[in-house]
Amino acid sequence: MSKKIAIIGAGGMAAYHIAGFRQAGAEVIAMADVNHDAAKATAAKQGIPQTFGDVAEMFTALPELDGVSVIVPNKFHAPLALQAMQAGKNVFCEKPPAMSAAEMAELKATAESTGQTLMFNFNNRARPESYAMRGYVTDGSIGTINTCQAKWIRRAGIPGFGGWFTNKGLAGGGPLIDLLHMIDLGMHFMGYPEPAHVLATTYHDHIDNKAFKGPWGIPDNAKGVNDVEAAAHGFVTFKTGQSMSFQVSWAEMNQREECSCVFQGSKAGGMIRRLFGVDGLDETSVDDCELYTVENGLHVNRTIKVAADETMGRERSAANFIKTLEGTEKPLNTPSEALSLMKLIDGAYASAASGTPVAL
Repeated sequence: MSKKIAIIGAGGMAAYHIAGFRQAGAEVIAMADVNHDAAKATAAKQGIPQTFGDVAEMFTALPELDGVSVIVPNKFHAPLALQAMQAGKNVFCEKPPAMSAAEMAELKATAESTGQTLMFNFNNRARPESYAMRGYVTDGSIGTINTCQAKWIRRAGIPGFGGWFTNKGLAGGGPLIDLLHMIDLGMHFMGYPEPAHVLATTYHDHIDNKAFKGPWGIPDNAKGVNDVEAAAHGFVTFKTGQSMSFQVSWAEMNQREECSCVFQGSKAGGMIRRLFGVDGLDETSVDDCELYTVENGLHVNRTIKVAADETMGRERSAANFIKTLEGTEKPLNTPSEALSLMKLIDGAYASAASGTPVAL
């Protein structure tokens, strides 16, 4: 019998979740949003039969729900995920997992005590390039990954001024917590080692300069605040002896937007990279997936060819949630990994505030 899923949050990301759930054979039977009119509009567009303005009311009305997708501002990720698991529902939540490691620890404990599946939309793990590269990791071709460089930089990518993205109380931070994907992907390839120390700096240049606004996001709010960083740079050591550097930004003087994960292993190195076009994913975008090794005494670069995926794994990530519930796939991520990631992010913000390295 197909899994029955509800969507919490009627924003733009809902379309990817809905498509992925349906591709995996699930039924999306309800849409909930505190703005009930928004829920009705999205449900009508997506062919979803029921809508609610209150999540608790939805859980009462639909006991047959197998799971929910949480797509709301960051502040509400943990409360809604907790509410859903306590109501006996499995949860697929947008990133970041929570506002802090303490919140994430509570989520992990609740998932364990209730027996519910808790997963997050770390969609870059689900890109074809990532699946391919992970194959080289798991078959031993790469060996031990010693170091990694994680980068998601934008030249003009602030997602609206004065909205929830630029409000620390609602978002938890700026690009470091928003564009955490490449940090997560690097840790994924490295075997998700436990972070030991982090040294980081944040920068606030351009955070209120509308010349650096991105081509997507939410409407500006003149009465809102812009109290998050515009960029974060740092270095992490792990308890295994591995290390990672990271660069994350919404607004820096870069050539073009780039998200990339580059690593160096004991047997081979590798790179996954997307160079975005002037309008995001247009004809000038470039995708690279490469492996660097030595064969017959010669340095060899291999180009890995995979199918194109303009959703950047968003639909495939959602499909993995359904397949995990069905027992036909392993989960692409776990609460334990999400907790390690949030410890790193907490530590990076603490280091930037203190100007000193932070032990994790």
